[in-house]
Amino acid sequence: MFPSDPKRLTPSIALAALLLAACGGQVDAQPRVRADATPVLATLANGAGQATDRLRSGDLAGARALFESALGKDPDRLTALNDLAVSYYLEGRFEAARQLLDEVVARGGSREQQAALLNLGELYALEGYASAAQAHFETARDIDPTHPGPFYALALLADSRGEPSVALANVREALRLDAGGAGRTVLAFVYPEERAHLEALVGEALGDRDLAAARWRDLRSGRFPALAAAGQRHLEEP
Repeated sequence: MFPSDPKRLTPSIALAALLLAACGGQVDAQPRVRADATPVLATLANGAGQATDRLRSGDLAGARALFESALGKDPDRLTALNDLAVSYYLEGRFEAARQLLDEVVARGGSREQQAALLNLGELYALEGYASAAQAHFETARDIDPTHPGPFYALALLADSRGEPSVALANVREALRLDAGGAGRTVLAFVYPEERAHLEALVGEALGDRDLAAARWRDLRSGRFPALAAAGQRHLEEP
């Protein structure tokens, strides 16, 4: 018997194959986090729900199982595919994450594409390709310039590259668009230095010098030379 709707079935089969390949992937033997990495942030397409709560609590396996279950019920639920990809690269499975994010960009609507582009930019930033990361962040921003996520990412990347005025302009725009802070609830961080960096920039933009200084000190002692240098620059400012 042939399927009644082959057009509907085809992407579902393709996605099932993609998930099967990704689920079998191992943690990258040598994750490509280079010495010149400029880690930024990850973003979830859905900021609420049991799977997201588990992700934030550090239960990556539990979150992954829930995302995969959601996709099993609805293979076209690309918000879950994006968030599954985030769970993968929080585990160090960068290539599996990239495959899923490419699928979201190819098939998603504007909001799903925006989240996936931000996450692909993060992967490039972790690999030391800052220009490619910036291009992805700018493309994500242009899809929907009313969403604060790309502005947060651009601010962090600019600051890590020694462009404080560009960083400040972007974080101020992000805060203008994110007056209630909801935009920050969908952010995730592969490394604690990313969270410290964002809190430092936000604190500085809001005039909370004590918070900013504490986070700059945290960043200065972190593992990433570009971020440590940014922390040192800020601490040396009058």
